[in-house]
Amino acid sequence: MPTTQVPSATREPLWAKVIDNTRCIGCHACTTACKSENEVPLSVTRTYVKYVDTGIFPQVRRSFQVTRCNQCDDAPCVEACPTAAMFRRPDGIVDFDKSICIGCKACIAACPYDAIFINPEDHSAEKCNFCAHRLDVGLEPACVIVCPTEAILVGDMNDPLSAVSGIINGEAVAVRRPEKETRPKLYYKGADQATLDPLAARRPDGGIFMWSEQGNVKHQVPSGHPGTSNSSAAALLSYDIPHTAPWDWRVSLYTFTKSISAGAYLVPLLLALSGMITWTNPVWTLVGPAVAMTFLLFTGGLLVWDLDHPERFWMVLTRPQWRSWLVRGGFIITGYGGILALHMGAVIGGQPNIPQGLAWAGGPLAAMTAIYTAYLFAQAKARDLWQSPLLPAHLLVQALLAGSAALILLNPDGLTVGARWILQASLVLHLILALGEVSMAHPTAHATLAARNMTRGAYAAFYWAGIGLTAASLLLVGTSIGIGALAGALAGLVGLLLYEHAYVQAGQSVPLA
Repeated sequence: MPTTQVPSATREPLWAKVIDNTRCIGCHACTTACKSENEVPLSVTRTYVKYVDTGIFPQVRRSFQVTRCNQCDDAPCVEACPTAAMFRRPDGIVDFDKSICIGCKACIAACPYDAIFINPEDHSAEKCNFCAHRLDVGLEPACVIVCPTEAILVGDMNDPLSAVSGIINGEAVAVRRPEKETRPKLYYKGADQATLDPLAARRPDGGIFMWSEQGNVKHQVPSGHPGTSNSSAAALLSYDIPHTAPWDWRVSLYTFTKSISAGAYLVPLLLALSGMITWTNPVWTLVGPAVAMTFLLFTGGLLVWDLDHPERFWMVLTRPQWRSWLVRGGFIITGYGGILALHMGAVIGGQPNIPQGLAWAGGPLAAMTAIYTAYLFAQAKARDLWQSPLLPAHLLVQALLAGSAALILLNPDGLTVGARWILQASLVLHLILALGEVSMAHPTAHATLAARNMTRGAYAAFYWAGIGLTAASLLLVGTSIGIGALAGALAGLVGLLLYEHAYVQAGQSVPLA
């Protein structure tokens, strides 16, 4: 039996794993051994075996895929983690520290392999780590030990004599989703494309698998391709585990409240800079900043509420991992909140000229508060719909839409026609960008399926209701005054909220494994 080559003390190993699909019999011994060794609770798994049946009876074959963390050299989860709870060891193993995990689920959103989960018992993120505690003392991982057919091998890629190095360098092997450029160190020998590609196999009707059903899983992402247009002919997903999307309606709502907060400052600032209102107008001095601060507090509350360890939220600021846009965004909105506090404090304290001087910092911080989520979503490499280079501009447009609509509703007599112009322009741009999801082709199959889920699938009602209300808002604001303009502003806000929910949730609706 091939064994792990223990590296010499003078050279750093680079651990890798090979799954030999020509040997795997789908017995699930690796799954149960992993659960036992690592005390993985029910309902979640660090490793599991997926079954795909290809062909039509009587000419049919079954393929297996052992699915787990890919131990990427360029791991998206490590880059996205705000506290370095996910980290890459010098020996190439991507490990985790539960004591500093805040449960933000950014690592889950970033992983292209759907390999990370939140442990329901301790509420921290975890995944396969090659049984690092065993490797460190010269033992093989639990899954390797129990595999009855020697289908799982672990070894040092830097050791030319190791069995793993010989297979990787001397035989045809494949990795999952190489286009994500993560440089995974989990290699498949003799793999079937029907299992490697999560969209290649059609999901079974009714969600019922070969000898199980997934049941009512909270925030579930259906496995497999939903229809007959899958890329591998007659491939049917016959066994899988439940998968969940990391971010629920709270993240959808967070993008909406953040837009109002940023726009409520930017719109009065633009009106004052253009001379349409004076620098002493209450909309600039107090109303706009008060609305911005109120919705910024709502935004912060939603972000903390969405954490599985809300009591650790402060770690984002006290032990930041600076590549994470969750960290950068945290500092941006903290700085923005500081400017708003100084602004309102100066006005209340009888110093109305100070806010004008603060605007040089407040304007950029408000704009960055609006758009930083585009970069946060871009770090979610698994979600192709969110990788659009137009997303920063779209989020800025949404902030101007939300800010102008909110101020028109709250203080219609304190604004000039300029606020309506800003609202009309942002409504038009938002419609153009939002309808682009229907009219333009998408660069990948994952993005195409996510857009279809948004415009014709599970989230179509939210999307089209949002588009309809945005169009109605444009008509009402453009042709009406008084109560008509108020109704138009309200329609614009509700339409934006519905669109945001469709976009955020559809982006997570495509199976990754």
